[in-house]
Amino acid sequence: MNQTRAPLTWSLIAIVGFLTLCPVLMLLLGSFSQGLTAFGSFTTAKYVAAYTDPFLWDVTVNTIVFVIGSSVFSTLLALFLAYLNTRTNMPMKGAFAVLAIVPMMIPHLLFSVSWALLLNPSNGLLNMILQGAFGLEEAPLNIYSLWGMILVEGLLNMPIAYLIIAPAMASFDVSLEESSRVSGASVWRTLVRVTLPVLRPAILAAFILAIVRSLASYAVPRVLGTPGRVDVLATYLFEMISTGFAPDYGKAAALGMSVLSASIGLIVLYRYLTAESGKYVTISSRGFKPTMIELKRSKTPLFIIVALLCLLMIVLPVAVLLYTSMIPYSMVPSARAFALMSWQNWIDVLQDPLSLLALKNSLFLAVVGATLGVLLSLFIAYVVVKLRTRAAGLLDSLTFLSFSFPGIVIGIGFMWFFVQTPLYATLTALLLAYIAAYLPYGVRPLSSAFVQVHAHLEESSQVCGASSLTTMRRIIVPLLIPGVVSAWILMATMFIRELTVSVVLSRPGTEVLAVQILSYAEDGLWGKLSALGIIMILISTALVLLAQYTGKYFKSRQGLA
Repeated sequence: MNQTRAPLTWSLIAIVGFLTLCPVLMLLLGSFSQGLTAFGSFTTAKYVAAYTDPFLWDVTVNTIVFVIGSSVFSTLLALFLAYLNTRTNMPMKGAFAVLAIVPMMIPHLLFSVSWALLLNPSNGLLNMILQGAFGLEEAPLNIYSLWGMILVEGLLNMPIAYLIIAPAMASFDVSLEESSRVSGASVWRTLVRVTLPVLRPAILAAFILAIVRSLASYAVPRVLGTPGRVDVLATYLFEMISTGFAPDYGKAAALGMSVLSASIGLIVLYRYLTAESGKYVTISSRGFKPTMIELKRSKTPLFIIVALLCLLMIVLPVAVLLYTSMIPYSMVPSARAFALMSWQNWIDVLQDPLSLLALKNSLFLAVVGATLGVLLSLFIAYVVVKLRTRAAGLLDSLTFLSFSFPGIVIGIGFMWFFVQTPLYATLTALLLAYIAAYLPYGVRPLSSAFVQVHAHLEESSQVCGASSLTTMRRIIVPLLIPGVVSAWILMATMFIRELTVSVVLSRPGTEVLAVQILSYAEDGLWGKLSALGIIMILISTALVLLAQYTGKYFKSRQGLA
């Protein structure tokens, strides 16, 4: 049976290999080339120029501080929240589920912009409030700094770290902690000496994944770092290919190879840690039920802290965007500000030809790209889960490889490829790059769905005389609908908000929403930016609701069939 499906496996390996390895190969060749117009004229001069640049040291130090600082912050915050949610009697625990999922729906670009609107030193809303309240001549806080970048990136990465740590902590056998407490250890000593060592694989996996995401981050450094002249590798690479009369793609490719190698190494380590986590399983009985720790007097203060965090991560970013979109210029909320509110910024955005083109392009890429991506992911997940051959293992590794690709770096690799073809400066180029960069977001939900479909169901259907097509339609497809819907939602929302690949590959006529929003930010058009940002959030929400409705509809139809 597996031999008859070998052509499908190798065809998928060829497709996924092209999507993931082609930009890497082109990036490597480009790093040894004189330039885009002199591809093939090999030289090592680009590596010499890249690694002898006097600015590289400062950029590297900034990158290390930004990546490590934000990763430590997000991991510690996720650990704190996961412990409160899974091991204590904290009230209103449903807020944790919102805290873990909703922020992922807010694009990183808009989250960064909202903090710039709040804490920029010239007219940030919170800074103006503090100046007015305490009579200060200068803004007390400056988000355009390294600490501001660490704060915002850490808040953005916290939900991912939480989703890794919380399940591991929830499945922890509390008898180990109880033994420690019976022996006389305090709650704090038990946590440090017993709980955290057992949870080490999950904590390290969350920390490493946060490092990968911070290293690939572009929105936060571009919005908050560039105005404060705090460059990290992502913005440094983009400046190489976007400024001056002769952008140096070869030098950017040479430096990008180091960033890519580091990211791939971190992802390999992440997969090793998640694979090793099975050695730390502590639950062995069906009667397992975690014991809740009584918070006593600390319950109210801790609840207030969590509520403030929800305010910072969910309510405040959206509220400041909505408020800014309705006022003519930045001003502290007041009676006069509310009197001046209007829909003018929204009208200007909806009448702007570039904004309408960006909206059209993003919707096309989201709907068509997510559909094609899910279709490809469906076949990949089937081969990986059901066949379990060495070729299937290779396909799985190739698919997951793109998860380690920083958007700016892989965008430069695709640039080297597309400029040699008629696809350069087209929506098709963006479509292919999007699918390549976000393919794991489609494969993972579908792999989980296929795991739940036991082979006996297919065999029983075929024994009863059903054809393979009937089995697929009546048995497999209804069971896969939740996974298909989840994969489509993930990919569509990622495509709507995509920035890092887009800033490299987007050209006049192929602008997308994130690029247009960034353009408004650079021009200081905060009102228009906020209006377009709210539109982006509404589209993402609408796509989620539409996909969920479609999934429920088809499941009901399958149930009636």
